[in-house]
Amino acid sequence: MGRLAGRVMLITGAARGQGAAAARLFAAEGARLVLTDIREDELHCLATELGECAVAVGLDVRLPESWERAVAAAVERWGRLDGLVNNAGVALYKTLERTSHRDWSELMDTNLLGVFLGMRAVLPALRAAGGGTVVNVASVGGLSGIPGMAAYCASKAGVLGLTRAAALEWGPHGIRVNAVCPGHIDTAMTRLPFQDSGALARALPLRRVGTPEEMSRLALFLSCDDSSYCTGSEFVADGGRTAGTY
Repeated sequence: MGRLAGRVMLITGAARGQGAAAARLFAAEGARLVLTDIREDELHCLATELGECAVAVGLDVRLPESWERAVAAAVERWGRLDGLVNNAGVALYKTLERTSHRDWSELMDTNLLGVFLGMRAVLPALRAAGGGTVVNVASVGGLSGIPGMAAYCASKAGVLGLTRAAALEWGPHGIRVNAVCPGHIDTAMTRLPFQDSGALARALPLRRVGTPEEMSRLALFLSCDDSSYCTGSEFVADGGRTAGTY
């Protein structure tokens, strides 16, 4: 049996990148999946690929009513919800000086408000299931600054604070809440601004960028019983970037 056998998991931003990698791994480990994204065409293709264990639901993480529909889809299809992977996010490559009020608001609505709304939306279902897991995808940008990404770093630092507070509040209900902090991962969101990935890799102790599949294995660990005594923590996977000056 897989490590997620019998569990119903909701993954946001599942159409591509880290979300799609997590969906494939979770399905292989026996999970039943509610896959969500605003890219509905790509999302339905992935759900078709995974078969009967997956259902695709269009979700705009910025809208409470959209979250309500996604959670209802899980309960209606499988009668329960056991976990959430809050993976959806956007990046903004602008210095603090160039970041407008609109830039800031739009990014925070997805990266921080979306995480908050998702956690609030799944709580009743997780409590009804007798417990569960939440994995929030933050970033090393929430732990140390990245020049030219001030708003992004602020949003991910907020995700870490939200994760810790929720872990304290929800632990008595058997709900574990953790965050993952990826470094530079080879996805469409990060590939364009960093065309010279070779130079970037040479600046890391492991001498390479990470893959979505590596991040999915960390999300799996935090969503299954292998991490049964872990909550309120951030788990860093960054090739050594935050270890110190290299």
